[in-house]
Amino acid sequence: MSPKDGAIWKAQQSVLALLKQCSSMKHLKEMQGRVVQGGFDKTPLVVGKIIEFCAVSGHGDMNYAVRVFDRIEKPDTFMWNTMIRGFGMARQPEKAIDLFRRMQQGKCDVAVADTFTFSFILKIIGGLSSVTLGKQLHCSILKLGLQTHTYVRNSLMHMYGMVKDIETAHNLFEEIPNADLVAWNSIIDCHVHCRHYKQALHLFARMLRSGLQPDHATLVVILSACGAIGALDFGRRIHSSLVQQHTKLGDNTSISNSLIHMYAKCGAVGEAYHVFSSMKGKNVISWNVMILGLASHGNGEEALALFAKMVQQNVERPNDVTFLGVLSACSHGGLVNEGIQYIDIMGKDYSIQPTIKHYGCLVDLLGRAGLVEDACNLIKNMPVECNAIVWRTLLAACRLHGHVQLGEMIRKRLLELEPDHSSDYVLLANMYASTGQWSEMTKERGLMQQRRVRKPDPGNSFIGIPGSALEKETIETSL
Repeated sequence: MSPKDGAIWKAQQSVLALLKQCSSMKHLKEMQGRVVQGGFDKTPLVVGKIIEFCAVSGHGDMNYAVRVFDRIEKPDTFMWNTMIRGFGMARQPEKAIDLFRRMQQGKCDVAVADTFTFSFILKIIGGLSSVTLGKQLHCSILKLGLQTHTYVRNSLMHMYGMVKDIETAHNLFEEIPNADLVAWNSIIDCHVHCRHYKQALHLFARMLRSGLQPDHATLVVILSACGAIGALDFGRRIHSSLVQQHTKLGDNTSISNSLIHMYAKCGAVGEAYHVFSSMKGKNVISWNVMILGLASHGNGEEALALFAKMVQQNVERPNDVTFLGVLSACSHGGLVNEGIQYIDIMGKDYSIQPTIKHYGCLVDLLGRAGLVEDACNLIKNMPVECNAIVWRTLLAACRLHGHVQLGEMIRKRLLELEPDHSSDYVLLANMYASTGQWSEMTKERGLMQQRRVRKPDPGNSFIGIPGSALEKETIETSL
């Protein structure tokens, strides 16, 4: 390397080091002046780092990234990939797909799609739940012979899971000769996303028998499956193994939060609170999950006491989810005045704008307490547009307290929003029946049949799924 080349290389490294320290767009724009002065504004490595900061750092500006990218005559693969990834993170999937198509159509001479390109775009298509786009991309991957690459194959599995094609996702997994932990995590997560919870538990036990140890991602997903189907014994064995082993996983905040959620979903609120109390490092999710767990099981006063403790300790600032738990606790406990106060506190003390979910909780609270007219006035005056769920909540309150006239008015609104929702017909028919208006009840039932509206299949209640003896032994001996 000549002295001149050495000096240029040294100057470039200095610029790259400064770019690495950027923490804001203001800082980056100041740095760009030095980039231009140094003559590095055409250097792919330097320009690529500028685009990376703008598109994916979390402190950048995607529009600015587009302006920089569009000025480059021949972007390299890294730049294309970064832009595609940035559009995905910015929740602009259409732009990401358009950019990918431009890349595929040969509008770039020095860049070709690589394994990272396909991994990024597969994740974006999975988020769109587009089976057609996913299969088109799968064909392109097969043509390029990239289907056996670890990143691409795992991304393919994940994409098929997100579009609810679990059979194809599972077939891809079974084709892997020696699946690594990422592949196992991906296929287990796919089954959980598709609500195939029991299959997810079987896969987890099979993974343990293969000799692989789970990481925090595995355990977070599998504990959510336990909670979804009431597999309390299965979840307890995982928890017990973590405690006995004294591993770092046992102190992982995400795993502890998942344990609290699992126990609460299975009705073991005492065990959920024990995990919560034993946590060394709680975050706002820990408080939220515990407050919601207490509220959902009718422990409204305990939930509000826990919220008061959270505020008093001032370690974590309550967010919008926290107040959903608080309002839910008020609703289940019939605490009308407290619920109204908390809606005010959200805005005044924490600058949190209540959403339709928060107002829905308040409508439910007022409706349960028999204040149906107040609930209706709240809907009319709240700053967000009411949806069918909240109107339906008020209709249920009308049925409970015999407000037939108001119920008929709400029913007309629901016909405009969701004309074929079976529960609306049932609620109104039952309201007529409870007030002895049998002819009106018969007419509503007939209208339901006339429109061919069918009630959904009845739900199921789980009284705990103990799991097979083999799975119990696998968890106890392998974890």
